[in-house]
This record gives sequence, structure tokens and C-alpha cells, in this order.
Amino acid sequence: MGKRDDLIAQYADDLRNKCGMQPDMDLLTKVTIGCGPAIYNADASTVAASQPDELETVKTNFLVKKLGLADSPALMDAINQVLETYGRSERNKYRAVVYYMLTKHFGKESVYG
Repeated sequence: MGKRDDLIAQYADDLRNKCGMQPDMDLLTKVTIGCGPAIYNADASTVAASQPDELETVKTNFLVKKLGLADSPALMDAINQVLETYGRSERNKYRAVVYYMLTKHFGKESVYG
């Protein structure tokens, strides 16, 4: 198994054990690949939930640009809901896991079809 496969397994474990959901492995793999080289960078691979700028970046670059959603307060509400599900106290909130949950939340799996 390669490094990416190891990371995907780790993300799936987080989804099962920290978020209480059974991951769709095909979608999780596509979301992880969509994150590009960021998954290999310790800083870029996680979402800094306590930094408003970081949450704004997730909203703009992922929800609006990648998923094609219209900018609205509902987007930030969804980000906060996902972070609550992941656990605010959880130190490492992996970007691929957050993006996966946001994709599921908005029913935008077709973007990765």
C-alpha cells in the first residue's frame, strides 16, 4: 500500500470512530485525491477550526469553487456542523474528512462522479 492508501485508511477510521459514520470508500478516495498534494503536508492536511480565515478558505475554495454552491450563511453553518460532528476538541481535523462530510451534507457526490 502506498502513502495515499494509508491516509485514506486513516480518514476512514476517523469517519467511523470520531464522526460515527460508515464511509463510502469510493467517494472518500476521490475526495482525498481531489485534495492533491495537501494531504502530505502536515499543516495543509488539517483544517484549523479555530481560525476564521481557514474556515473562510474552506467555504470559498471548496464549497463555492469545487462544489459549485452559492455563497450564503448556510455554508458556514454547514462547516460548523461538520466540525461539531468531528469534535471541536479533536486536534487533527483532516481536510479530506471535513471535505468528505461537507460533500455528503450537500448531496454533491456527483461532483466526484
